[in-house]
Amino acid sequence: MAIQLDRITLGYGPRILLREASASIPDGSLTALLGRNGTGKSTLLRAIAGLGPVAGGTIRLAGRPLAGLTPAERARTVGFVTTERLRIAHLTCREVVALGRAPYTDWIGRLRAADREAVDRALRLTGMEGFARKTMETLSDGECQRVMIARALAQETPVLLLDEPTAFLDLPNRYELCTLLRRLAHRTGRCLLFSTHDLDIALTLCDTIALIDPPALHHLPTDEMIRSGHIERLFSGCGIRFDAATRSVRSEEA
Repeated sequence: MAIQLDRITLGYGPRILLREASASIPDGSLTALLGRNGTGKSTLLRAIAGLGPVAGGTIRLAGRPLAGLTPAERARTVGFVTTERLRIAHLTCREVVALGRAPYTDWIGRLRAADREAVDRALRLTGMEGFARKTMETLSDGECQRVMIARALAQETPVLLLDEPTAFLDLPNRYELCTLLRRLAHRTGRCLLFSTHDLDIALTLCDTIALIDPPALHHLPTDEMIRSGHIERLFSGCGIRFDAATRSVRSEEA
């Protein structure tokens, strides 16, 4: 399994977000991480990336304990695309994507033939090869997000994490980006895990769903998650109804 969570506990000070949560997420899959605001989606992603503490339990990436990886090994194992809007002025898209090769280059960041090929491949996979010479400040939000995904792909890690990658996009671009993530997972064999509030898109495009219902974490294939009742419980009491037949949510007043 690409990501294995074995009875992990996460929290802020005395507040427990997850208690002894376990899940196994395979290679070549797209998984959506769902949960209400403040329930720990970003905290969990950061913990899996090795950027945040774990109060208990074990995280394994590609079969190895995360805690035992050196920084260089971790950089070759897991890539992380944050939710922030990034506009790296005066750098071309190709230069930004090339930053993803840092775990493999020498101390002055010199690119070898293999590095240049990895950059070209990442741009091609994300459909951004035609933007390679454009600078980041000239791109739309959706184009910038694709460049940041390409940078993570250039790291050539088996695990790729994305924190709300569709946050600043309109509906057509959100669907298009998630379709790209699904294609990348299936074509490259990587494990892609992303947090999102787009329930209908997640249930349409993802192979599995990880749902945080503090302090529990439920992880199931998408069809099983729909039948499980966990999603209905997520929205209970907030004036929203989940329609399993159409895989959508709507106001109870509608």
